[in-house]
Amino acid sequence: MHSIFRNSRIKTSQGMLFWREIGEGIPIIFLHSAWKDGSQWISVMEMLAQDFHCFAPDVLGFGESDFPNVHYSIDLQVECLAQLLHTLKRALKQKRVYLIGDSLGGWIAASYALKYPEQINGLVLLAPEGVEIEGQKKRWETMQRILNRSTLLFQLLRLFRPITKIFGLDQKIEQDWEFHQRMLQYPTACELLFERQHPEIQAELLHDELSFITVPVLILQGEKDNQEAIAMSRAYAQYIPHAQLKIIAHAEDNLPESCASVVAGDIRNFIKGK
Repeated sequence: MHSIFRNSRIKTSQGMLFWREIGEGIPIIFLHSAWKDGSQWISVMEMLAQDFHCFAPDVLGFGESDFPNVHYSIDLQVECLAQLLHTLKRALKQKRVYLIGDSLGGWIAASYALKYPEQINGLVLLAPEGVEIEGQKKRWETMQRILNRSTLLFQLLRLFRPITKIFGLDQKIEQDWEFHQRMLQYPTACELLFERQHPEIQAELLHDELSFITVPVLILQGEKDNQEAIAMSRAYAQYIPHAQLKIIAHAEDNLPESCASVVAGDIRNFIKGK
């Protein structure tokens, strides 16, 4: 028998949160990446619904959740998630949950586990953001520059593609154009990742705190992902005691959609202790 998705909303102190829900059993909370919303996890959740009660919220400022005019931070997202889990746990009568986070969602999940360890059974982090890596400031500045580049400039560069192709720049211009459009769709992600003051972002990075995570942790990373993502996954694995790092061969980014069956299988095995 196929499970059916159920949609719900809850009012938090900062605004309304929307989530998708499917299945019964051990509760799992799925947190999406910077450039997606909770629908990113639909395929994975469908594969796990027979054994697990799966929830995928759109975090505040994303998807169908509210977009309040507030100053966004990782701590704000953690507190909104805490209010959601408080409501869910009363209904589920469960004291602990598993958190699964991709990219930005991994940063939020790890931050939550540090602040509320008594509520967490374990973490699965997919290419997580939120740690210091070499060239971090340059990475932030590059994203800021691509976001601020005018549409007219991109149009001109694409118009001269025969010339840029000669110099091997055409593919990079197209990648930057696609990333520019994606960032425009996700202003909250831009604020969380690079549009705040750098000292504020730096203060929320987790590399100095990850050693305090004591719950089981599995880190999933695509072999063909960009070097920054791979470096952050390796940093998480280095700093978290007993964390397991699995490199998924030939996989790139967006593992919940590009490798849904592999991710679902790894989550199942992790929770079942196999």
